[in-house]
Amino acid sequence: MAMNVTFRQLKVFEAVASKLSFTQAAQALHLTQPAVSMQIKQLEEQAGLPLFEQLGKKVFLTEAGRELYQYSRNIASQLSEAEEVLEQLKGVRRGHLAISVATTANYFAARLLAAFVREFPDVTFSLDVTNREKLLRQLEQNEKDLVIMGLPPAEMNLETDVFMENPLVVIAPPGHALAGKNSIYLQDLEQESFVVRESGSGTRIAMQRYFSERGVELNTGMEMTSNEAIKQAVQAGLGLGIVSIHTLALELETECLVVLDIKEFPILRHWYLVHRHGKRLSPVAEAFRQYVLSHAESISIHLK
Repeated sequence: MAMNVTFRQLKVFEAVASKLSFTQAAQALHLTQPAVSMQIKQLEEQAGLPLFEQLGKKVFLTEAGRELYQYSRNIASQLSEAEEVLEQLKGVRRGHLAISVATTANYFAARLLAAFVREFPDVTFSLDVTNREKLLRQLEQNEKDLVIMGLPPAEMNLETDVFMENPLVVIAPPGHALAGKNSIYLQDLEQESFVVRESGSGTRIAMQRYFSERGVELNTGMEMTSNEAIKQAVQAGLGLGIVSIHTLALELETECLVVLDIKEFPILRHWYLVHRHGKRLSPVAEAFRQYVLSHAESISIHLK
């Protein structure tokens, strides 16, 4: 038996499935709650299986609901792509760009987007600044047009473009005993306390791999969930930090932090522009991709 489903039903279903609330879905879609319930009931009749179950006041997706949710998201995404392509064929240079970036990348991503929008003023965009774990989940679920992140995992089927270097450096307050010293040995850092990013962050993973490969064990006594918090803690004298050079423009200019001269440093990483393999980029997303690949170096911060 073929399912005779309308796009309207799928849109309503997707709203309820994402919010797990009939009330919130109704508000978001500007419908009454009975209208939402009716659409879901008709969809369940077509599917021949319940898509939601209610336990107390909470709504949950059934196994059938979870399966349909994946398909409905893909259908919505493809419809959106088709709309963008058709607009482009009409000669219209507008559209919406959904971008996610790693926390550290936001220091330059906002400038890249601003410069891009100056060239394409009719483009609207949403920018989500988040951690590596959520970025990977968004890629897996095909939620974003493009993602800017550190090294993507090889096991995920992704299209990747390297577009800029991302050197990680050791920072200290200007009055620190190691500030101003030349060619500090890695082993000397074992005597210091470090303020670091949380487990799972790209910076933390790269840092741990780098030091363990060289047999150096750091005292990482304090964890922070943002680069800003690390910089403030280092300024306050709570320890040394390891951050991307891209986060330091203001602090180096105002001389409230210094980059230590460590042998075998910086840790050289790269920034990647990433999307799902096989995903057809909308004209706007492809234009942004090309813009990033050709303009990124102009906003890069280099070590002197």
